[in-house]
Amino acid sequence: MKTPMTQLDDETVRSMAIGAVFSDFGGKINSLDFHRKDDLLVTASEDDSVRLYDIATAKLLKTTFHKKHGADRICFTHHPSSVICSSKYNLDATGESLRYLSMYDNRCLRYFKGHKERIVSLCMSPVNDSFMSGSLDHSVRIWDLRVNACQGILHLRGRPTVAYDQQGLVFAVAMEGGAIKLFDSRSYDKGPFDTFLVGGDTAEVCDIKFSSDGKSMLLTTTNNNIYILDAYGGEKRCGYSLEPSPNVIIEATFTPDGQYVVSGSGDGNLHAWSINKRNEQVACWNSHIGVPSCLKWAPRRAMFAAASSVLTFWIPNDSNAEPTRMDTEAGVEAEHPSQ
Repeated sequence: MKTPMTQLDDETVRSMAIGAVFSDFGGKINSLDFHRKDDLLVTASEDDSVRLYDIATAKLLKTTFHKKHGADRICFTHHPSSVICSSKYNLDATGESLRYLSMYDNRCLRYFKGHKERIVSLCMSPVNDSFMSGSLDHSVRIWDLRVNACQGILHLRGRPTVAYDQQGLVFAVAMEGGAIKLFDSRSYDKGPFDTFLVGGDTAEVCDIKFSSDGKSMLLTTTNNNIYILDAYGGEKRCGYSLEPSPNVIIEATFTPDGQYVVSGSGDGNLHAWSINKRNEQVACWNSHIGVPSCLKWAPRRAMFAAASSVLTFWIPNDSNAEPTRMDTEAGVEAEHPSQ
């Protein structure tokens, strides 16, 4: 299943098809993340599992279960076998809202206490050990993997969403009323250096992504509108309205070259648009898994992952072969951590 990243074009994007299916989850997949440099994917799901995959071979490498805390938002650290995972359970009792986990030996390396309600946004700095979390307790917290204590807190209104740019120099925070505030990550205590408004849409922004070249910003709102903004001036470059999905917040993703956007939709389809051609839709596929709650393109491959309660790997279709179906018979290593 090796599909190295080459320059994408409309034909390659149109040819994307399911190459592997993993259907043994005991509930919805809450979040997923690709490692920036290694061919790895991690998922966190409603069945309290964290699962690690090799995306080059479409193999499940490891499964751990986290019954005490649950598994909600997840992201890789810089180390390929270490992740940060947010908790679903016992937030009031323990305060252990975030855990730094080693997938290698199934240990919790550190707890991060502070958030009192569910974390809805989580991201790792691309350049150092800093990471950020946004919670329904109306705060954004800045952390360092090496230290238990929170390094900084931003209090704001509404559902907070956070993202670093690809150089780690800037981070964006979305808040109530569609406002996006940009901070210098080295001096965020001085306040935002710029504020963008998504004109005419007051729905809360539930996801922010920067393109790899840092020039564009992708926003997804709770009412399934997608906007691409100029990351420097905040001008709206294009926007897409998708079918509503009452019980699922959809996700959209840039391709690594920043030329295309792929998104889920409330009708169970996946859509791809060319950014340079404004609103031109390049492809529309049946997701085959209902409304996907997670969707990300791999950083270095012609591949994306879409997930609901089923995880699918999509690759360019160069044959009529059936997709590889993976399940518990495919060698799952399940472990039950003490945390």
